[in-house]
Amino acid sequence: MNTATMDVTSMTGREITAVRLFDAPRELVWKAWTDPESISRWWGPNGFTTTTSEMDVRPGGRWLHVMRGPDGREYPNEIVYAEVVRPERLVYDHGPAPRFHVTVTFEEQGGRTRVGVVMLFESAALRDKVAKEYGAVEGLQQTLARLADQLTSEAAIVLTRRFDAPPETVFDAWTQPEHLMRWFAPKGFTTPFCTVDLRVGGLFHFCMRSPDGTEFWARGVYREVVRPERLVYLDSFADEQGNIAEPARYGMSAAHPRETLVTVTFHAENGGTEVTLVHAVPATVPERSGARQGWSEMFDRLGEELGARGLN
Repeated sequence: MNTATMDVTSMTGREITAVRLFDAPRELVWKAWTDPESISRWWGPNGFTTTTSEMDVRPGGRWLHVMRGPDGREYPNEIVYAEVVRPERLVYDHGPAPRFHVTVTFEEQGGRTRVGVVMLFESAALRDKVAKEYGAVEGLQQTLARLADQLTSEAAIVLTRRFDAPPETVFDAWTQPEHLMRWFAPKGFTTPFCTVDLRVGGLFHFCMRSPDGTEFWARGVYREVVRPERLVYLDSFADEQGNIAEPARYGMSAAHPRETLVTVTFHAENGGTEVTLVHAVPATVPERSGARQGWSEMFDRLGEELGARGLN
């Protein structure tokens, strides 16, 4: 992925604000802000490290962490969440001192994410003091730059394809077993088994069989189902009963995540449908290129399936 770009960082009234466009899907950026392991890898200005002791991302929940500067000095922090709207907005109060109120927004823009940060202080004088004594403006810029670097290392596979069929039809092809079994596998593979429980928390369980007869079982657990616009699910290897299986069972490397996030969007366009797939497979995973090729071949097969029905 490309490096994110800084649009605006400014001080107005009682606020310090920043807007940055990240070349990463919104789900991935949201996770970076709300997962204790992810946020500890980038939070803070250059040279700082962050250790989290508690993170409960819900209204009233706390994030307790200690930031350690390059000189070894430690800065305890307490964040109390006031509003959590996944994956759109986080609102929280920062303490113990200096205290300020923060709103972070996550706006999806064609597979990228526009993040807005507003730090609201009790007075302009306090804002100026924090900016001068703590270098808050530069610190915010550096922190968001570190997030950009972290997202680059967690880069996702992104593919877009247009089909000459309406969104409802393409969405059904992605969610109905009788259709999925005809195309949902790379070239030369078959899909002999597929079940779909199409609801948030429902299970998508399937088997891909290679030309030599080797079977690869997998599953997805739906996080979002918005017909005919959007599907989000957690993808993982599985066993025949639908339980999560370790990637090593199927010969994957130790770097392969146990679960990855898949987001599929369906946009009506000139009488057809533009499908965008975002699969959050880190760039450090050796199998990533093979996964991209597999998805590309599956898109080809989806086009063939729709064409066979006179829809592409």
